[in-house]
Amino acid sequence: MGESFDRLMEDARVLAETRLESFFPGEGLQEAMRYSLMAGGKRIRPILAMKFCEAAGGKPEEALDFGCGVEMLHTYSLIHDDLPCMDNDDLRRGKPTSHKMFGECTATLAGDALQAAAFQTVLSARGPWLGEGKTAPLAAGRVLAQAAGEAGMCGGQYLDTVGDGQPHTAEELTEINDKKTGALLRAACLMGVIASSGRRAVDVSCTDAAREYAANLGRAFQIRDDILDATSTAEVLGKNVGSDRSNRKTTYVTLLGTEECERRVEAYTSRAKSALDAGNWQGSTAFLRELADRLARRQN
Repeated sequence: MGESFDRLMEDARVLAETRLESFFPGEGLQEAMRYSLMAGGKRIRPILAMKFCEAAGGKPEEALDFGCGVEMLHTYSLIHDDLPCMDNDDLRRGKPTSHKMFGECTATLAGDALQAAAFQTVLSARGPWLGEGKTAPLAAGRVLAQAAGEAGMCGGQYLDTVGDGQPHTAEELTEINDKKTGALLRAACLMGVIASSGRRAVDVSCTDAAREYAANLGRAFQIRDDILDATSTAEVLGKNVGSDRSNRKTTYVTLLGTEECERRVEAYTSRAKSALDAGNWQGSTAFLRELADRLARRQN
């Protein structure tokens, strides 16, 4: 897609950024929430939600608040990940982490409040949902809850932290990362399909394809993260590098080596794109295919 992809990507990012800027304008706790939410980032999750909605037959804006809810929940997880009781990081997206700016107590509460705001945003979303389609926010909320809890992101974080310093197999790493990283990516994709329900009945083939796409995208994404942690710099990434090594954490790179990791990124990316072939889409999936390729090649 080339320049066309870049333009569509930027348009979607700006749409998400503008909506996120409208939240939490106050001082105190809201200031801490806004600091992390607006600290930058690619906005991949809201973009995925909007583009899956479009591919399934809806309009991107109809999935915007669903995607913003996922981004709020993702931001809460980053705040908590950076705390001294977790990864104890002091740099995130090129800026001091929340607990370095506001203290541990406020940072913890900012994360907690962002989690609650995520569900409020999703459950309050407005769209052209008629009849049974009025349940779209409820269905999206259920998807997000499952992705956030013990069966998803929190469960993955638990498995990751209780195993600190202990060796893992590649299969164990995949289980951890499917929950810790992959769960919110899957949620964003599935919630995007759900958001299209004001235009058409949700097609199971689309939800199945979205789930499989996200699973493989998440695996490629995490392996690329491990590669960058081992080979990049803090200036490029905007966060500390080498922390996995200093914390003696098993990564795909320590297990498999960089060359095999690159091969797996390519393989998972190919599977993600192929998964889209199984969906009965009403719109184009070209953007989603190109996005998978771009994320596989990313340098930050």
